[in-house]
Amino acid sequence: VFFLFYKDISIIKDAKGASLTTANQDNLGYEGKDASRQLAMTDLERMRTYKNMITVVGQELGIDPALIAGIISRESRAGNALQNGWGDHGRAWGLMQVDVTPNGGGHTRVGDWDSVEHVRQATGILIYFIGRIRGKFPTWTEAQHLKGAIAAYNMGDGNVKSYEEVDKYTTGQDYSNDVVIRAQWFKENLFC
Repeated sequence: VFFLFYKDISIIKDAKGASLTTANQDNLGYEGKDASRQLAMTDLERMRTYKNMITVVGQELGIDPALIAGIISRESRAGNALQNGWGDHGRAWGLMQVDVTPNGGGHTRVGDWDSVEHVRQATGILIYFIGRIRGKFPTWTEAQHLKGAIAAYNMGDGNVKSYEEVDKYTTGQDYSNDVVIRAQWFKENLFC
């Protein structure tokens, strides 16, 4: 396993939060950091169920557990958006929505949808993308690599073209910006 030193999601200082499209999933009517925080808060009680598992995987793989929670919140609303563990019209599996389609991620489903095995697999995919983004953009800072990898987790590293437009091709055009703010909120309110 290639260990990285992305222990603290708070290294990212420029995240803008959710787009209006993402915020309107909960009929918020506003966007930005406050929208991301509200979305995370809505998922908090469900997320508590997974806190220990997330902490174990985060410590094991060197990834801030709050970041894992931020991805779980965005991808599956802490399991609330899944049907029998499946989301995205049967194309993605588990809390972190691992893409199993041949033309998408092409991953094999590992573990139950809410298992340590699944979270470990999905976090491993994030780590893979950190490495890919580091290789693609060697002059970026550690924070930029992490944010770029979060965007790549959603739509692949080939779609990360520049830092200024890191979310241009992501779902809602806000994926990394939203996940970071949700993760920072979980760090303060669940993993404190």
